[in-house]
Amino acid sequence: MNIVDKIISFYLNNKSLYIGEKVTMSEHMIQTAMLAEKAKCSTSLVCSCLLHDYGHFILENPNLLVKKMKDGKHEEVGSEFLKKYFIKDVLGPIKYHVEAKRYLARSEKYYHLLSAASKLSLKIQGGIMDKKEAEEFENNEFFLDSVKLRKFDENAKKPGLKIKAINEYKNLLISKLI
Repeated sequence: MNIVDKIISFYLNNKSLYIGEKVTMSEHMIQTAMLAEKAKCSTSLVCSCLLHDYGHFILENPNLLVKKMKDGKHEEVGSEFLKKYFIKDVLGPIKYHVEAKRYLARSEKYYHLLSAASKLSLKIQGGIMDKKEAEEFENNEFFLDSVKLRKFDENAKKPGLKIKAINEYKNLLISKLI
């Protein structure tokens, strides 16, 4: 089975709710990609959005990690696994989308938009960035796309939303392979 078919299989077979939310991980990632498409983002960023939480598929039990207040570092697990297959413009925003949440949470307005589950994971993932961390992150090559991905991420948790089928993204996934 090639990697694109494997990814599609994970999406089709995942029926677990996204950690603390009322949608599955698959629904969440597809909704995130759809928001990026609606915003007319690059195809690389749409692909990043589609794969941003792929690390949760790889981790044994992400819900248990959260219950134990442990960070599974899904962004690193996912980007590390996917780097064998996808271009760096897809991988960067995946790797840094948690940093983007920590960065954006410096704004009280943004912080209050976070779901209860996102506030909990923020705490587990290192909390709100300090000024020095924020300045370093602003110089990251993938800063802008990571921030865009993260904003889509928080808005992609709507139960019952009509979403695309993962197979509709097959050509996009293929187009971003190394």
